[in-house]
Amino acid sequence: MSDKVPIRRLSTGVPGLDAVLGGGVPEFSFNVIAGTPGAGKTTLVQQIMFAMARADRPAIFFTVLGEPPLKMLRYQQQFDFFDMAKVNASVRFINLAKEAREGGLDAVLQRIIEEVEASSPAIVVVDSFRSVMQAMQQPPGAEVPHLIQELGMRLTGWQATTFLVGEFQLTETDNHPIFTVADGLVWLHQSLDRNSMVRKLQVMKMRGQAPIPGLHTFRITDQGLQVFPRLIAGPPTPAAPDDAARLRSGPARLSVGVPGLDQMLGGGIPSGYSVLVAGPSGSGKSVVAAQFIREGARRGEPGVIAVFEKRPSDSAYRRPRGLDAADGSAPVAIIHTRPLDLSIDETLHELTEAIHRIKARRVVIDSLSGFELALAPTFREDFRESLYRLVAALTGMGLTVMMTAELEDSYTDLRFSPHGTAFLTDAIILQRYVELEGRFTRMMAVVKVRDSAHDTDLRRFEITADGIVVGERLDQYQGLLTGSPRRVS
Repeated sequence: MSDKVPIRRLSTGVPGLDAVLGGGVPEFSFNVIAGTPGAGKTTLVQQIMFAMARADRPAIFFTVLGEPPLKMLRYQQQFDFFDMAKVNASVRFINLAKEAREGGLDAVLQRIIEEVEASSPAIVVVDSFRSVMQAMQQPPGAEVPHLIQELGMRLTGWQATTFLVGEFQLTETDNHPIFTVADGLVWLHQSLDRNSMVRKLQVMKMRGQAPIPGLHTFRITDQGLQVFPRLIAGPPTPAAPDDAARLRSGPARLSVGVPGLDQMLGGGIPSGYSVLVAGPSGSGKSVVAAQFIREGARRGEPGVIAVFEKRPSDSAYRRPRGLDAADGSAPVAIIHTRPLDLSIDETLHELTEAIHRIKARRVVIDSLSGFELALAPTFREDFRESLYRLVAALTGMGLTVMMTAELEDSYTDLRFSPHGTAFLTDAIILQRYVELEGRFTRMMAVVKVRDSAHDTDLRRFEITADGIVVGERLDQYQGLLTGSPRRVS
């Protein structure tokens, strides 16, 4: 028998936020939502309020803004979460601008007490609490801690879940009494990075539960806020005893759909591996990735493709010739995300949704170069770290991941990947051009397959109407991988 007092957690209705908070907002808690002007505080708290409010759990929204509530509501009504049927039913809006202007904190507190005692709401929002103190036309004095404490105790005693919204600075967290009294503190950040607006959310405090630490990207859309929890790759799941025999024999192999390449890989790609296909522009990287997905569809293994360099309608990633939805082949999902202002966690969210929707076994990211350019500049700074977390999460789900990366057209230098990302992958397939008898010729080599024997030869290949065809090893090509002779005749 447990002596713990159970705390009910209320869902915020904001996609991704409950996970960041550690399961939702504790019922009867006293919370502060803070940030700079325009960060999305009012939108967030109204989205939470409309999600929580219902007939048996009414809400009061106290606005202390200088502008009429009608003006604020006109803009908030544009979001899908705004439910006009709840207004004046389970959600009431009360303007405290007069009390704040004429009586300051005392008058505001008294009006809040009167309204709460009269209607016994379960949800109480005060926006913006900072405006109350500004209306006093003096810095917070000795009475401020007392009034904040009084408000917190009364609202908790009334069994109300409370949200105070304010335009605070991070430097104020050390000495402002509101942050000491609060049970929860959610901070919204926004910054303009070149032409990209980057919005992040941080749970700085949430009593009684363990929120996900760090800054989490969020986006404001017509639906409201959507939070993309920061990915934290956990330890691998221990293998079950029934898997012992499989582990001794090694993971199953997945065919790339190119017989010659499967042979070079030692029988295909080990299931759950991450593979990098690197080469110069036009060398056939996307063709290999398309055949990898095509072969999976043919074998009943659904696939997801994230395209960053071209629109899906122009992409090579259409349902392959000879395969259509009516022939029983596995589904293929194509993701073409918005460029220039992405985050790794937002991309992972879209990938994960598609993976769960079609129960995918294979994933393609085409390409890492385009992916990096699609990120907001601030996220490019830690691209390697973020990519590591992305790959670890996908392979941790048991998926086999193929990524393409463009290398500079160099015919003498030996490079395996841009940005030093080769260490992230379990296998590397290298493509390059060589000059043979006055013509550019495509060559392919398997650089590594972790914990597996593989062909180390450099082989010629061609791109035909049926895809890639790998040729036999020819002795005259040896040495070209390291760029020894650039030209053979």
